Amino acid sequence: MEDVLFQNVSKQYDQHNEYALKDFTLQVNNGELIVIVGPSGSGKSTLLELICGFEDLTQGDILIEGQSIKDKLPKDRNVAMVFQNYALLPHLNVYDNIAFGMRIRKESKEKTKEKVEWAAELLELTPYLKVKPKKLSGGQRQRVALARAMVREPKLFLMDEPLSNLDAKLRDTMVQEIKALHDTLGVTMLYVTHDQVEAMTIADRIVILNEGSIQQVGIPKEVYQNPNNLFVAQFIGRPALNIFTCQKTTEGITLENEISILADVTNLYAGQTYLLGIRSEHIDCVTEGEHLEATLIKIEYLGSESLLHLQYKNCKFTVKDYSDRNFEIGEQVRVKLNVAKAHYFDRVTQQRIMED
Repeated sequence: MEDVLFQNVSKQYDQHNEYALKDFTLQVNNGELIVIVGPSGSGKSTLLELICGFEDLTQGDILIEGQSIKDKLPKDRNVAMVFQNYALLPHLNVYDNIAFGMRIRKESKEKTKEKVEWAAELLELTPYLKVKPKKLSGGQRQRVALARAMVREPKLFLMDEPLSNLDAKLRDTMVQEIKALHDTLGVTMLYVTHDQVEAMTIADRIVILNEGSIQQVGIPKEVYQNPNNLFVAQFIGRPALNIFTCQKTTEGITLENEISILADVTNLYAGQTYLLGIRSEHIDCVTEGEHLEATLIKIEYLGSESLLHLQYKNCKFTVKDYSDRNFEIGEQVRVKLNVAKAHYFDRVTQQRIMED
């Protein structure tokens, strides 16, 4: 069932400036966890500000359960926000921080106590209810901020890069906790992050923004395996997609105007130059055969795999190697591209060339 609907939502801060958000249209189903990703300045935080009522819409509308919220005051929109910096009151203990909003809304002491204790138990904060924020770890402070949002029982949870201030290990733990919390509560969440790994881990669907416009919406596997355009292909996935230039030949393609590769490319036109995108895990190191030879310029040892940074003329690319082979900087490494896994992009529009 439709829970939240964005209809051509746009935001322009000045009529002479470009749009911070342009024609954002999205239907969010009840209980979905939608992750909004994109680089700095892509419009992620602007979207949350428009939902909360911190900024006014330039165009479009936002509906929650079929009712427009654009003319409602922030306090009447039934949304709860979890901020990047937690926004806890340092002079209040955990109990009072969680209960703060309920007291402002003049809810009864009995209901407040019941809801605070419920949220604290769910988030394992019960032993810390009398403790002030300065004595808590970063993860515990983030859980207090989550609890404060939960007791409001909002129709929509908004999270603005809630884990960016945590160290890597704690961030991984909190990602799993937020996913588990979502599954337990069954609430609708919009989660903003610049970290695409975080997005791929928890999202039901991902919305990829760039320069205020939606580039693609889909489940994590879909946007990784079938990107709409070059921006999505390079933004989603780590390391970034490798890019080569290619042309169609009678038997396949010519890579970087030199390397001939057999390939089924009936969707390409002879004589035109395209961009071939291929992921690091789809390039194999080989010891024989007429394949591309490149110079090893850097090695990243990642435990179960090594990330090899290679250069062929002016083209740099990466390869994931899962073998125990000992490489040396400067050596020539022969690699084979699994072009059946490659994507082709128009060099001008940067849109992916769809298969016939």
